[in-house]
Amino acid sequence: MRSRAFENAVLASPLVLFLLAILGFPALLSLVYAVSETTFRTLTAPRFVGGANFAAVWADGAFWRAAWFSLRFGAITAVLQCALGLFLAVYLYPLIRRHGWMVAVLIVPMIVAPAMMGLMYRLVLHEFVGPVPHYLYLWFGWSPAFLSPANVFATVVAAETLQWTPFAFLLFLAAYGAIPQDLREAAMVDGTRPWRLFWRIELPLMMPTVFVALFVRFIDGFRVFDNIYTLVGAGPGGATTSLSIYIFETFLRRAEIGKAMAAAVLLFLASTLLFVAARALVLRGREGRG
Repeated sequence: MRSRAFENAVLASPLVLFLLAILGFPALLSLVYAVSETTFRTLTAPRFVGGANFAAVWADGAFWRAAWFSLRFGAITAVLQCALGLFLAVYLYPLIRRHGWMVAVLIVPMIVAPAMMGLMYRLVLHEFVGPVPHYLYLWFGWSPAFLSPANVFATVVAAETLQWTPFAFLLFLAAYGAIPQDLREAAMVDGTRPWRLFWRIELPLMMPTVFVALFVRFIDGFRVFDNIYTLVGAGPGGATTSLSIYIFETFLRRAEIGKAMAAAVLLFLASTLLFVAARALVLRGREGRG
């Protein structure tokens, strides 16, 4: 047993060393800058200031507004994507079983780079030159300002949901297809209606996948950057400033490197705590079913 463990450690050591070199050094450097006063001129000679950068971030109202935006955005988009993806997976499953090529069509939005999707939405939703406001006004006499302070949050939520619903759809399609057919047949023989079959049998069996999809999409929405930044930047009055955008602008726009790294460390810690909490909930659920 010990020889096998030693062999596994030796075989895994190249990968571990590679990850330490690629990820460990930037992480260590970020920690050093987070506790230092650093500018672009003094990157090689940071001056230690302790927790001053963390205190500055903690006292910054813009940081808390960005955190609140990221939390709301991540939660709302995760729920919408999973609800829509689950509906599509269940509703289209019989059709997809006969025409598998439909999956390739449905996942096209997920394949496009988020930055490109943001630029596309910025073009088609532009208040003055965008085709969507133009035709809405032409046909209905109504031309909403999609990127105004009143509507921008709903706009970015819709853009994120439309792009990443295919991810949840793929997960739920695989989970739904993995349910043993004999369970469905037995329930139908007993006279179970389709709606009751879904709620009582199929959905409980899919709940682990639902939870994973919710968690993955929430984390991705919580740290969102590229599609929102290319669509509206920080938004009117900073209305769409996520934590990632806050860190980016603090680092490059204001050159407050130490403060930006401190915010990045806090974002990493928050993501880690969310992961640990999610893992604990999964283990508790498994113990409860056991």
